[in-house]
Amino acid sequence: MNIAIAGTRGIPAGYGGFETFAEELSTRLVERGHEVTVYGRSNNVRHPERSYRGVGLVVLPTIPTRHLDTVAHTLVSMIHSLGRGYDVMLVCNAANALFTFIPRLRGVPVVLNVDGIERKRRKWGVAGRAYYRLSEYLATVLPSVIVTDARVIEAYFRDQLGSESVMIAYGADCRRVATTAFIENLGLRSRGYLLYVSRLEPENNAHRVIEAYGRVETDMPLVIVGDAPYARAYIEGLRKMADPRVRFTGAIYGERYLELRSHAYAYIQATEVGGTHPALVEAMGAGNCVLALDTPEHREVLGPAGLYYTDVAGLARGMRGILEDLPRVERLRRETGDRVRELYSWERITDEYEALFKKLTG
Repeated sequence: MNIAIAGTRGIPAGYGGFETFAEELSTRLVERGHEVTVYGRSNNVRHPERSYRGVGLVVLPTIPTRHLDTVAHTLVSMIHSLGRGYDVMLVCNAANALFTFIPRLRGVPVVLNVDGIERKRRKWGVAGRAYYRLSEYLATVLPSVIVTDARVIEAYFRDQLGSESVMIAYGADCRRVATTAFIENLGLRSRGYLLYVSRLEPENNAHRVIEAYGRVETDMPLVIVGDAPYARAYIEGLRKMADPRVRFTGAIYGERYLELRSHAYAYIQATEVGGTHPALVEAMGAGNCVLALDTPEHREVLGPAGLYYTDVAGLARGMRGILEDLPRVERLRRETGDRVRELYSWERITDEYEALFKKLTG
């Protein structure tokens, strides 16, 4: 098949979950003999060539503002796709639902991965939330198929919007590495730090993680991995509230990120909004003990292999508990690794997308 992926910032991944998803899925589809093109944004893609690991890259302009970056680039991408001979297109982000009819004008089926319920993110004002609510409705009528990445989101589209979707989870790289050069450069040692990874935006609760950590007496550092291009004031506030034990690394990808995941003592998942969170399944894939905010989405992914908290005080208690109980931590590490290999491996996820594409293309 000739497959196109649009709606992300592009590959190689250098921002967030959708970009990692596009890279992992596209490269595996190429290995299976398909022709794959990934659309990327001119303000994000730094790869000098127009192919990456066998995947064709199309880099197009955008309007680099919080509210227009995604939709402007996807509109340009959809117009560019006309007449390119694609058999099927995968579009990421519910915000792009409005444009999914464009390839369908030429008979190209379009799969829309809606992610989570984006309008609940605190970064959006009234207009942003209204647009995402409209996009949720458009997602039920314009693309050929909706993909949701968690049963909770699947149930939302079915029960609230009357639309069925195909549930395909986010995948995980189920590897651990023994190398420690990168973490040593950060002044860290293997199994000697707590890890938090997310875009640094308010609904992802890095501030609450830092607050809880401040109540814990330990020499073990807390490593905060992530960034956000439109949240400078929030990130500066995080740095001001953090004590000297907290390390901010910025956004990290690739083998360095894998090394960080592989050697953490435990991983903290604090996000409120979304479906299957990429950083969570990636931490599980590296065999981490996970302490997660108690939400239906997190319980769906972690099941009995995780520990849960409901507030800052509970998170602080959870941190103290895992720091004092290494045997329990080691047991949970084995359980998270087993669970993610069974349910969330990238090979399994690729199987499911490939089957969906074949069904749509006959």
